[in-house]
Amino acid sequence: MEWQPDEQGLQQVLQLLKDSQSPNTATQRAVQQKLEQLNQFPDFNNYLIFVLTRLKTEDEPTRSLSGLILKNNVKAHYQNFPPTVADFIKQECLNNIGDPSPLIRATIGILITTIASKGELQTWPELLPQLCNLLNSEDYNTCEGSFGALQKICEDSSELLDSDALNRPLNIMIPKFLQFFKHCSPKIRSHAIACVNQFIIGRAQALMDNIDTFIESLFALAADDDSEVRKNVCRALVMLLEVRIDRLIPHMHSIIQYMLQRTQDPDENVALEACEFWLTLAEQPICKEVLSGHLVQLIPILVNGMKYSEIDIILLKGDVEEDEAVPDSDQDIKPRFHKSRTVTLQHEGGEGEEGEDIEEDDDDDDDTLSDWNLRKCSAAALDVLANVFRDELLPHLLPLLKGLLFHPDWVIKESGILVLGAIAEGCMQGMVPYLPELIPHLIQCLCDKKALVRSIACWTLSRYAHWVVSQPPDSHLKPLMTELLKRILDSNKRVQEAACSAFATLEEEACTELVPYLSFILDTLVFAFGKYQHKNLLILYDAIGTLADSVGHHLNQPEYIQKLMPPLIAKWNELKDEDKDLFPLLECLSSVATALQSGFLPYCEPVYQRCVTLVQKTLAQAMMYNQHPDQYEAPDKDFMIVALDLLSGLAEGLGGHVEQLVARSNIMTLLFQCMQDSMPEVRQSSFALLGDLTKACFPHVKPCIAEFMPILGLNLNPEFISVCNNATWAIGEISMQMGAEMQPYVSMVLPHLVEIINRPNTPKTLLENTGTRTLYSTLLGYVCPQEVAPQLQQFIRPWCTSLRNIRDNEEKDSAFRGICMMIGVNPGGVVQDFIFFCDAVASWVNPKDDLRDMFYKILHGFKDQVGEENWQQFSEQFPPLLKERLSACYGV
Repeated sequence: MEWQPDEQGLQQVLQLLKDSQSPNTATQRAVQQKLEQLNQFPDFNNYLIFVLTRLKTEDEPTRSLSGLILKNNVKAHYQNFPPTVADFIKQECLNNIGDPSPLIRATIGILITTIASKGELQTWPELLPQLCNLLNSEDYNTCEGSFGALQKICEDSSELLDSDALNRPLNIMIPKFLQFFKHCSPKIRSHAIACVNQFIIGRAQALMDNIDTFIESLFALAADDDSEVRKNVCRALVMLLEVRIDRLIPHMHSIIQYMLQRTQDPDENVALEACEFWLTLAEQPICKEVLSGHLVQLIPILVNGMKYSEIDIILLKGDVEEDEAVPDSDQDIKPRFHKSRTVTLQHEGGEGEEGEDIEEDDDDDDDTLSDWNLRKCSAAALDVLANVFRDELLPHLLPLLKGLLFHPDWVIKESGILVLGAIAEGCMQGMVPYLPELIPHLIQCLCDKKALVRSIACWTLSRYAHWVVSQPPDSHLKPLMTELLKRILDSNKRVQEAACSAFATLEEEACTELVPYLSFILDTLVFAFGKYQHKNLLILYDAIGTLADSVGHHLNQPEYIQKLMPPLIAKWNELKDEDKDLFPLLECLSSVATALQSGFLPYCEPVYQRCVTLVQKTLAQAMMYNQHPDQYEAPDKDFMIVALDLLSGLAEGLGGHVEQLVARSNIMTLLFQCMQDSMPEVRQSSFALLGDLTKACFPHVKPCIAEFMPILGLNLNPEFISVCNNATWAIGEISMQMGAEMQPYVSMVLPHLVEIINRPNTPKTLLENTGTRTLYSTLLGYVCPQEVAPQLQQFIRPWCTSLRNIRDNEEKDSAFRGICMMIGVNPGGVVQDFIFFCDAVASWVNPKDDLRDMFYKILHGFKDQVGEENWQQFSEQFPPLLKERLSACYGV
């Protein structure tokens, strides 16, 4: 007997569906409660599918809503459906996939894929064969509905479909889909391509076996009248470029010609898919070879795509010039993620480098349109191509640029400024001759009457900040800074944002060049505090933090502190502990505390206490959540990470002054818990703080060493590069303080360190940190040479290789003393790799006298031991430069 609804029950369900379409919140709440009650009845879901598939008299939105409520129930508790209910739903779906209404077909398709993704592809074996059979139906609706459902299944379960778990259904499905590329209906053709496209990136075997047929079928559809079909063809070719470029190379000339056409497609969605082709091609080694002949066509097309569309201008309120008094809505503000502190050392060629790659700024500044669009894609493509072709791009660009930059129509002028910014990185060399006249023109554009022109000029100027700073300050730096500071106080929020970000970039490039203007800069930034709405305040914090990082201790002047600190502390007192705006403010204060050093003392106590409280609260919340996940929410651990980083900033800035704050708090106990947290970023920040506290007030750290060392040892795992980096650094700091008392702990860390330094793909930053600091040198060389020397042979070569790249400094000095001590204990350990030791010694420019003596003794000792003749043979292997240096400095 087939299930039939009870008439009264059916009316109740229909009433509920009508009510749920009401805008009234009280009605909505009643609907939610009623839904929860009805979900207690096992056959409630039968009523929902019945309304969707059988009640043709009801209006479509109500029927579709019934299906969507059922989909949510499937998502939430399908495993509790009685088998009879589950079977009834599945049967109804398959019987009605050809409903005459596109909305109902789509809803049934969503329902099918939701059931399938609940692990039901395995337990619903007839699903795929039946859907594939229905594709052959003479009835258009049935064919389209089945294809719609298959497309969703392919999107949701592409990996499972290509696995043995289901007996490899793709072997049948892919050839079947390919037949439909020639179907008379554009909607069906489009579904067919979209289905196959799901399997390109994963290189599904069934597709690879039919790859040539697939590519031929795509070419046949190249000029299709339907824009959705063209879009899917472009998408397929872009993915094939990544995965099977070997198959495209024979046709590359015609593919490029096709993509040039499609990048100008009247349908912007097609043009956007086609424009991705240039981005992907730029990453391929063959890019230069296959594209150089087409640049003359491509460059004008990309430049043309960089104009704002009319829709963009409406969305960006391009005609609204003054909006500074309009408050921001919450959705204007993108979530921010705090980047945990990584301890870095000074390497060759520059101050401390960041441990991670810093994301390049977006190639465009219109973040409010965070949707990827043709303008952004064209700009990104021009940027990457500029990095591939460098100055070869300029002959195609310069003639266009002149016309754009001085164009009377602001939309065209604006796109020209964006072009100039996009090529800044790749074509810098070739642009240098033009910059002395371009930069003043751009600075003039900062005063344009159109806000969108002013904001893009900010961004483009920031891309040339490096060059501006390399010139005499009066020529460009001063005028640029003066105008940018005015723009920070612009009456348009977008311009404020762009100016603030550009100024932060300028600060990073100019560093101490800004010191003479500090008073003027601080006046502007502090004035902006009173002017800015919510979103831009967050960017302002960043500009202040970057300023502090850039000028360092020069900020520590009473007049500057008096300007800067009151507004920052006022904000600090205004924000509650739960407010995410604390993140950027804490990051900013961390930089300020490090820069001000003792100047921060009057403010440190409340700041320190609050950070400790934030850590304590987060740990307590995490504990409650772990014990009762159903009753408590998981805490946002970013609060704790940011607080630990600010404590590091305080310890680094205040040095010994932090001692009394540490003495009056339970920070060491909290640190012990943070070091064992499950989240790598929390551990990373706690090890940074441990190292900073070790330097600032070791007596408070020392009693905890026995508990801390085993945890540090466990975290020497290069899988988590930044955690490992900070842990090795902390061990190094502790060793310097502990001296010979470090002996009992050597066995906890040494095996891990030897392993890290010998791993073939250990990242450079880690090697240089481990290489200089902890490794065997301070830690062990002079702390416990007896324990470490026996293992000398395992690490001397990578150790020397990583140390030769580091500038003369204290850390390099202590590292070499350590290695010399170990060679004293175990001279045999260095014999096989002696040439590497010689090379590392030669990397010193000015070693201290006693260290030079150590080198002298070891080199001459080795030479005497092997004898003159063997030494001659040995030194023949030296590169000429090394030979010269050793002979000049050490007489060997």
